[in-house]
Amino acid sequence: MGNIHQSITELVGRTPLLNLGGFQKHHGLEANIIGKLEYFNPNQSVKDRIALAMIEDAEKSGKLKPGDTVVETTSGNTGIGLAAIAAAKGYPFRVYIQDQVSKERFQVIQAFGGKTIKLTEEPTIAKTLEETKGDFIAAIKALKENVLDKEEGVTFVDQCSNPANPDVHKRTTGPEIWEDTDGKVDILVACVGTGGTISGTGAYLKEKNPNIKVVAVQPGPNSLPSAEKPVPDEEITGVHPFEGVPENLIPATFDRKIYDEWIAVEALDAYEAAREAARNDGILIGASSGAALYAAKLLAQRPENKGKNIVAIFPDTGLRYLSTNLFTTEE
Repeated sequence: MGNIHQSITELVGRTPLLNLGGFQKHHGLEANIIGKLEYFNPNQSVKDRIALAMIEDAEKSGKLKPGDTVVETTSGNTGIGLAAIAAAKGYPFRVYIQDQVSKERFQVIQAFGGKTIKLTEEPTIAKTLEETKGDFIAAIKALKENVLDKEEGVTFVDQCSNPANPDVHKRTTGPEIWEDTDGKVDILVACVGTGGTISGTGAYLKEKNPNIKVVAVQPGPNSLPSAEKPVPDEEITGVHPFEGVPENLIPATFDRKIYDEWIAVEALDAYEAAREAARNDGILIGASSGAALYAAKLLAQRPENKGKNIVAIFPDTGLRYLSTNLFTTEE
């Protein structure tokens, strides 16, 4: 009947590209910065893609059965995507979530009927994080082995090791960028959380044109916890370091051979880029999107990139950050 969709699962993907002409003019840039606006997904983030892919993959394999509870650990957006898809498909959902994420994330997950548990409230996770000095990968493993594997009717989707994560980007995000630019993309810029977005998208684009440059973004040193400052003044939620990090702390979903260059971005620079996108192009993007935009600006300022098309993936909406300092400016 006409063009009426029957489920939000039919609305995931096919997000638009936008040339940030105002931002480019503001900075006098001579390269095109093109944002992939992932907040056009039904729950306003790129994580809707992997939420749908991981749940449907688990259904097809028989791992996820009717009545089972979907479980994940996350810094926020994956939890929101999974909560929404689980609700649409009739599954209960439970998430172990980082304490410091914006309160909007907790509220949205709970609105979808999901149960939220802070990492510090789960004894196994809290103990492992303390013993390993913050090894999140080890904490996830401990949670799985000591809690989830002993619980009936639970499906832990585990975005950090689930191959459906990078695969969905190779099947959808990469082809969308290639088609919407008519193959005229020179540089791809993406932040690294689980690494699935850049790994899958980059793999597809490099198969189409090996000369496409893939640039990965990680937080700068001042935006990471340290011995001197365990809690930084500002962080880029969902973006994690990968250069100079022990191999065992890198998610299995991140193909470290896919990127040609990496750029470290400080949170305050990411915040300012997000604010400039709002003021100059009328789009409200999140902190990780601001980090990708700032990195794209640095690339656009290089003389060798004059006239090139730089596609930056903007993972989510700025509406998830209104309770943070992202859009707080002094009068």
